[in-house]
Amino acid sequence: MDDLADRLTALTFGGLTRDQVTALLIDTVAAWGEEHGWRVYRRAPSVVTLPPPLDRQHSVLDVAIARPGAAPLVVEVDHTDRRRTVEKLLAEAEEGRIPFWVRWGPGRIAEAPPPIHVIPLRVTRHQGRFSRSDLAAPEHSPLPPGMAEAAELPLPPE
Repeated sequence: MDDLADRLTALTFGGLTRDQVTALLIDTVAAWGEEHGWRVYRRAPSVVTLPPPLDRQHSVLDVAIARPGAAPLVVEVDHTDRRRTVEKLLAEAEEGRIPFWVRWGPGRIAEAPPPIHVIPLRVTRHQGRFSRSDLAAPEHSPLPPGMAEAAELPLPPE
């Protein structure tokens, strides 16, 4: 599953709202699963029920991925640390699913208890918008011989 983390870590964007970032991350996870030929379900029912008075309904997962001959994957995408997300992913793991938590934000990203796999994505926040540009700067072309040394410029007469 390292390729999922690599795919998400390579994402760059700028000036997106919280909902836009979350949608982009969910779309990226879904596309990754589809590219592997797996069945992808968005807003799939979780094994966890909602708190009362809605306890007859089930919570939903951002993405669930069915893989032939392998354990299903479940993915939650959050911009904050949520105890309920941890509880939901632990319950999914107890049912034999492999839980992933795509946790993004500008602040500290907390660890999660095993077996939850956290994919941390640091972003910057400016005026309520989020950006991510963590890619390394491109390498520049080498300078021609003799250009690497600084040349002294003459000072203008006083």
